Formats: sequence, structure tokens, C-alpha cells
Amino acid sequence: MKLYLSSYFFGNFAEKLIDLISPNKKVAVIMNAGDIYGDEQRPVYLSKEIEKFQKYDFIAEELDLRDYFNQSAGLAKKLAEYGAVWVMGGNSFVLRRAMKYSGFDKIIGPLVQNNSIVYAGFSAGSVVATKTLKGIELVDDPNLVPPKYNKEIVWDGLGLVDFSIAPHYQSQHPESEDIEAVVQYFIEKNIPYKALRDGEAIIVDDGKVHFLR
Repeated sequence: MKLYLSSYFFGNFAEKLIDLISPNKKVAVIMNAGDIYGDEQRPVYLSKEIEKFQKYDFIAEELDLRDYFNQSAGLAKKLAEYGAVWVMGGNSFVLRRAMKYSGFDKIIGPLVQNNSIVYAGFSAGSVVATKTLKGIELVDDPNLVPPKYNKEIVWDGLGLVDFSIAPHYQSQHPESEDIEAVVQYFIEKNIPYKALRDGEAIIVDDGKVHFLR
């Protein structure tokens, strides 16, 4: 199992991420955490991520989970093309809904477990890799509902790691102040967690967890 969980974009350890992804250099960029903000700026953000991967001779393209709502078989076939998924930030609850509606949440676990694909992401992309989204409602509004979505709140995460993640901790980020409350929630509820400052990341490689600070 290979994971790269960052606080903010690639963080300070892009080379570590790139080293995890091999030999298949095709990357699916998942941007559905941003569906709540509309699609106007989507091409701008996507272009930046594609350029980042191109610097390392990787081929990146968007994989829009909305195209696979209620079509999990099609998604499973598509995911087999990639060496990694790069799951971007935004609203964690919107992202988690997209993963459920498309069947991504059922498909990704076995692919990661048998090293068929690397799961990588930042902010919301890291948060949903955990067991639960409890506490994240203090920073992400779980009641925001984009078109094609319903109001159901999905609280369970993908369960790829056994601790929660608080991104943007003590960083120069608009959400950093709210993250302090999230960390306090984890402490009060005895939820195992890791707080990541922007630039930091967590790597899981064949069962070993490494904190990059």
C-alpha cells in the first residue's frame, strides 16, 4: 500500500510523491471536492496540476467522478488505466459524496492494498483517506450541496489510515484558525490524529508510516 497525504498541494516533498508512482506514470486528478464552487475556475486549477506532473514526465488528466455516478463498473475500468490518483482539496463532505455515488470508495481500497495504484491527495483529499470525517464539520460545511448531489452526509472515510488528519495546522492558510478547533475535537474525543502544517506530508509505503516535516 502506497499513500501520499499532504496538507497543501504537493507540499515540500514532491520527489517523494513521484518516487511512489512507478512504473505507470499516468495520474488521475480528482477535483470533486471543488464541485461546490462551480466549474468556472476548474480548468485553471487542472492546468496547474497537469504542469506539475509534466515536470516529472508524468501524464495527468482529470477524472471527474460525476461522470461515473451510478456507474461504478465504468469507473473501475477507468481506474485500471492509472498508476496514481491525485485527490485535490476543497470541501471534504462533497468529495466523500462523490466517492460514494461513483463507487470510488469501494473500488480504491483493493487497488491500493495490492499496489495497483497509489492514493495521493492534499487537504480534503487527505482527510477522506481516514476512518471518519467527524470533527471536520468544524472547518468544512457538510450541508453544502452542489448540483447532482443530495443532502445525505457521509461521515465515514475510506479507512486507508487508522488516524484522522488535520491539514493546514498552524499555517498561513485561511482555514488554520478553524483547524485549531478540529484538533481540540480530536483530543476531547480521543480520536487518534496527525496535524499537518502546510508543506508537510505523510507517506505510507508497504505498511510503514513516515511523517515528512
